[in-house]
Amino acid sequence: MTSPDTSADVVVIGGGIAGVSIAYELSRSVRVTVLEMEPTLAFHTTGRSAAIFLETYGGEQIRALTTGSRAFFTDPPEGFEPALAAPRPLLQFATEGRGGVIERMHAAVLRLVSDAELLDGEACRELYPLLRPGVAERGMYEPRALALDVAALHQGYVGGARRNGTEIVRTARVVSLERTGDAWTATTADGGRHRAPVVVDAAGAWADVVAAAAGVRPVGLTPLRRTIFMVTSPLGEGTRDLPNLSDVDQAFYVNPEGAQFLCSPADETPCPPSDAKPDTLEIARAIEAINAATTIGIRGIGASWAGLRTFAPDRSFVLGADDEVPGFFWLAGQGGYGIQTAPATARLGAALVLGEPAPPDLVARGLDVSRLAPGRLRS
Repeated sequence: MTSPDTSADVVVIGGGIAGVSIAYELSRSVRVTVLEMEPTLAFHTTGRSAAIFLETYGGEQIRALTTGSRAFFTDPPEGFEPALAAPRPLLQFATEGRGGVIERMHAAVLRLVSDAELLDGEACRELYPLLRPGVAERGMYEPRALALDVAALHQGYVGGARRNGTEIVRTARVVSLERTGDAWTATTADGGRHRAPVVVDAAGAWADVVAAAAGVRPVGLTPLRRTIFMVTSPLGEGTRDLPNLSDVDQAFYVNPEGAQFLCSPADETPCPPSDAKPDTLEIARAIEAINAATTIGIRGIGASWAGLRTFAPDRSFVLGADDEVPGFFWLAGQGGYGIQTAPATARLGAALVLGEPAPPDLVARGLDVSRLAPGRLRS
């Protein structure tokens, strides 16, 4: 069955959090069509994310977008669930000899995250009794970190965009993008044709593939697999009172999830765009590391899954108009930061698509749009 042809001011390719959030913001001013290749929205990375709001996470530009998103999560606009976030502090720790890494990180984040607290090893154990004695040399505690309801956030954006007139077309894999005059025509695998002067490439792991279909030079995005698995906690319901725990060297992280732990080896294995599967060897490595650092005592796992986190070579976002092809706009390379930055990133992206300046509150946080522009990766 051929999807109905559409005509809009902007075609957004991708129905994950990046695509639906910018569609929501754009639809306040212009007509938008969203094209999603899967039968279900948020099928890939968005739907598999264990999203935590961490203002200490990522580089300077990421932190500007994250801190600029907090108000949205704590006081959502009309049309969104009132509780998109819940308190979930983070403890990052460094093993012996690695305390300097934590100290440098702490110094770097203080301007935007003034309540981040530097801890000694004993204080780390007081906050996280399951840490083995002597494991942590230094720690950094982020008391205002949040656990995010990804499904509610995504559905809020979808519902808002639709109320504003956005047409969302599923099972609409784009096979060609042609520009004639001042307009693009996106042709999908089922023969549908969708026209607009502007295309926003928000296709996640497939963003370079979409660019190539439009005759746009790829920017060198790399999808990296991240594996997640569930284990039983020895504390039962008491697990809820623990902070998230992360090794600063990214050997693993452990997040409370009810009476269980959501764990990850924090793996980053390059993969082609695909339906990612969990890596059993990485799970085994993570279990060994978690058991060495804590008294959780993992002997077996429950559910496991994987997603793709897509990065540009410099690990910053690719956000802005293509410098070589008119009417082609990038919103890609969000890596592991796409959910926690979605509100600010969508506001910024919509402003740039509409030819408006970057939101002043983000600029005041140190945002520099030139450091996100796709042209930086081709210079």
